[in-house]
Amino acid sequence: MLDSTPHSEISQHLNKALETYFAQYYREKCYVGLFFKQGKRKMVQINVPAHDLPILLQAKPSENNDPDSGKNRPVIAGHADEVKDYLLKRIKRDKSWILGTLTANINPKRIELIELARGIGLVVIPRGVKLDITDGQHRKQAIHELVESSEGELIGDNDFPITLVLEEDFNQCQSDFRDMAQSKALDKSLLLSFGEFEGRVGITKNLIQQVPLFTNKTETIKNTPSTKKKLIYTTNFIAQMVSCAFANNTKVELEDLDVDQATNALVSCLNKFFSECSHTRPIFEIPIEYLTIEQVGDFKEDCLLGRYVGLEVLGRLLNSAYNKDDCHFDSVKITQLSQLDWSRGSQLWSGNIVTIDPNPKNPAKPYKISVSMSTVKIAVDQVKLHLGWIQPPQTPNLF
Repeated sequence: MLDSTPHSEISQHLNKALETYFAQYYREKCYVGLFFKQGKRKMVQINVPAHDLPILLQAKPSENNDPDSGKNRPVIAGHADEVKDYLLKRIKRDKSWILGTLTANINPKRIELIELARGIGLVVIPRGVKLDITDGQHRKQAIHELVESSEGELIGDNDFPITLVLEEDFNQCQSDFRDMAQSKALDKSLLLSFGEFEGRVGITKNLIQQVPLFTNKTETIKNTPSTKKKLIYTTNFIAQMVSCAFANNTKVELEDLDVDQATNALVSCLNKFFSECSHTRPIFEIPIEYLTIEQVGDFKEDCLLGRYVGLEVLGRLLNSAYNKDDCHFDSVKITQLSQLDWSRGSQLWSGNIVTIDPNPKNPAKPYKISVSMSTVKIAVDQVKLHLGWIQPPQTPNLF
């Protein structure tokens, strides 16, 4: 039979009981915790206000090529700034955001655990006692710097979960970090595919649906498109082309662009280009179910537009045809680009993004494809000179 006691009355009794403990330990840090067991150890999860983290947590990264000098990975330069930038950008735009749970270690003898009932209790951490981070030091550093900055109020009213591993053995702490660090890094295409529908992410997702050369031919999860699955591109390839088309830079997020307007302009541009280009027209017009693996393989092998570097070159060239004032691509220039020889053997690419290896492993494939910034720039300038979009540099007259 269910207890008929009103919930409000139960809450009052619980609050009164908890308040007694909090009053008793007012000089220490005291948190409500959820106790559980995992991997032969007792653990407890607590939620900590942002302003407590700088005082409560400490990172002990390995240093000087000595893994035994710390309990977590060496600090990756710039990563904490990336986390901080993510938080500030989302908060200032009044958007939702999330940071994963931090994991810390403490010798259980240094804190007091008060178990109440059904895995619920209190964790009392004396003043001066710090929790050693085993996973999440970059997140902690980002929060720490924000809390102590002039923008601290933006994050000060938030709480962060910490999973506390009650472990006194230093070697086991290092093993715990190693085990947690073995998760595979997410591929860029997957991160983009799950990105918020704005800027270049939104435009890219629209292109994959509305440009036949990309539809059902794009790998949206992994970093490499599988020819056996008849995949030619990845989400990341297309996203970087989008950034180049609008900003001539592979990394610009294009958050200020209107997604629908930019999509319409680029979809129209690309569909015109791919349908007019003799190298892409067959792949553009044939639905994926009628394409053979051999056709896809030959296209990726013989045409630069079947590779990442070709899309980047195309994107940078489209930027020269882009009118930012009315978000429009010049149709005459698009046609000019479509008539270029985009095959690997074209003289346009020889010596820049395509070079010949004098001692190839496979004599049937002696070429090498370069994706460096310098070779891409040379290729783009070569095309502009060829089309008359820019004038050749003047040779100085020495007489």
